[in-house]
Amino acid sequence: MPIGIIVNVFSIFLGGFLGALGGRKMSTVFRNNLNMAFSIASITMGIYTIAPMQNLAAVIFAIIIGTGIGTLLHFGDYIKHGAEWMQKFISRFVSSPMMLDQETFDATLITIIVLFCASGTGIYGSLTEGMNGDATILISKSILDFFTAIIFAANLGYVVALIAVPQFLILMLLFFLAHLIYPLTTPAMLLDFKAAGGILMLASGFRIVQIKMFPTADMIPIMIVVMPISWFWTTIILPLL
Repeated sequence: MPIGIIVNVFSIFLGGFLGALGGRKMSTVFRNNLNMAFSIASITMGIYTIAPMQNLAAVIFAIIIGTGIGTLLHFGDYIKHGAEWMQKFISRFVSSPMMLDQETFDATLITIIVLFCASGTGIYGSLTEGMNGDATILISKSILDFFTAIIFAANLGYVVALIAVPQFLILMLLFFLAHLIYPLTTPAMLLDFKAAGGILMLASGFRIVQIKMFPTADMIPIMIVVMPISWFWTTIILPLL
């Protein structure tokens, strides 16, 4: 039973619900200060997961190729349309006060969709739990996700809680695919994979406080191409050097 996934999904749903419910009671200064705290937390976690990377060249290639693929396929546009649909769907049942202008609202919503659904920690944690039942990675991630969801829901409303749905589908898919994917990996591939996820978390941290609006949605294919590139680099290229 995927305990870690269930805990992680529930933490986002509950945090999003509580944040939207009590958002008006939080002062602007309080929300802004915690946004900065979560930004630096995301950046710190990104740096922490990037540090053990094994093949810098492979990860760099993955960033360039993955972002290029995402841009060509308009990943960001699809996720933006999905975010707009979620907002319209939730507005049928509850009304959320618009505390941000529409452009900032859309950019922030895309940032947290990527942060919750495509982080290296979440994907790696799902694969690990699917392979050996270890839920500790996802349970640890749930603590930060719970408070992150509260703060973002204070600005964005109940739509944050709805992000738990695509997150559940993505993590469960990885959970069931783990028996196929995990045996094909090497320790170096997994470390490079986690580093790629850390890069997404680093970019998300910059987006949260609008230091630099990296195209994090278009960067999602990095997570798909990084392990094949890592394998190719260590198996084919390095022996030739």
